[in-house]
Amino acid sequence: MSAGAMAWTPPTWEEIVTEHSTRVFRLAYRLTGNRHDAEDLTQDVFIRVFRSLSSYSPGTFEGWLHRITTNLFLDRARRKQRIRFDALGDDAAERLQGREPTPQQAYDDRHLDSDIQRALDGLAPEYRAAVVLCDIEGLSYEEIAATLNVKLGTVRSRIHRGRAQLRTALEHRRPAEVTQS
Repeated sequence: MSAGAMAWTPPTWEEIVTEHSTRVFRLAYRLTGNRHDAEDLTQDVFIRVFRSLSSYSPGTFEGWLHRITTNLFLDRARRKQRIRFDALGDDAAERLQGREPTPQQAYDDRHLDSDIQRALDGLAPEYRAAVVLCDIEGLSYEEIAATLNVKLGTVRSRIHRGRAQLRTALEHRRPAEVTQS
């Protein structure tokens, strides 16, 4: 049997988690903006990977993981928009206690400036996913189009609009222009 004809053998569960968990968590954190949601999203990604591994056809495994992560994030964002927090009542703040971190939010969750994270959190989920995949994860526009299952022009538009909104949100950080007398 030739090397090209050999059947693809999927990696073990342990290999997948060991090799990819840090990258998946980082992407999940940038998309969700907080550790708790990122941990939940990461767990859901690996559950989906475990259930879908038998149907995975060899290709870019990282691209497949990006696609699963961003699709689950977008699904959650859409679902969250439908939930009405009015139903929680007036005492919701007392009943909903914050989750862990601090020590400066675990050093701003490993150094992404909190202003930038806040600005990312303010973007629509579709823009945030495109900007994070491009500017933080370093994917090409073509890879993002495949990951998000949208056209290349849609990716360009989302990144352009997302970056424009980020510029506006971060305007206060722009150095004042020096005028000469």
